[in-house]
Amino acid sequence: MKSMKGYVSKIRVLKMSKTPLVRFSLNNENCLIAAHSLNFLADVDEGMQIVVAGEYNDRKQFVVKKYSVTGKTKIMIEFEAMKKDLNFR
Repeated sequence: MKSMKGYVSKIRVLKMSKTPLVRFSLNNENCLIAAHSLNFLADVDEGMQIVVAGEYNDRKQFVVKKYSVTGKTKIMIEFEAMKKDLNFR
């Protein structure tokens, strides 16, 4: 299994199903994620730094098996912003 680290861009949902197929770029490398893709959409936003592990398929696309966000996830940032907003009221 290979690993890569970089900044996420161009997040797109390619196929909506029980487990959506999500495409994104990591340092201009095309990546696909199906396993844990709903968690990925909740955790990751464009511009975030992540570490991924997986394998290349026949089309030279990196198929992600595992991922980890470096720093705070998207849902953590949104929760903190909501908490701040409630404290100002």
